[in-house]
Amino acid sequence: MLKLLRILSGLGLVLLGILGLILPIMPGWVFLIPGLVILADHFPPVRRLLHWAKGKFEQQTGRMRDNNKTPQ
Repeated sequence: MLKLLRILSGLGLVLLGILGLILPIMPGWVFLIPGLVILADHFPPVRRLLHWAKGKFEQQTGRMRDNNKTPQ
């Protein structure tokens, strides 16, 4: 029962996030990311998607840190 509740809440957050990305009323990523994190526990493709996105994020933040270093 708890597993079903977690899956339904994750799906609800993902749907709300997608709706938020389409409509200018609310930010979609606020709902989309937690929904994907919840679903990653139960669905391996979602887990791979999050792993890929985390790698891209770390790659981009590493580039930003490298660009902000001032030469001595």
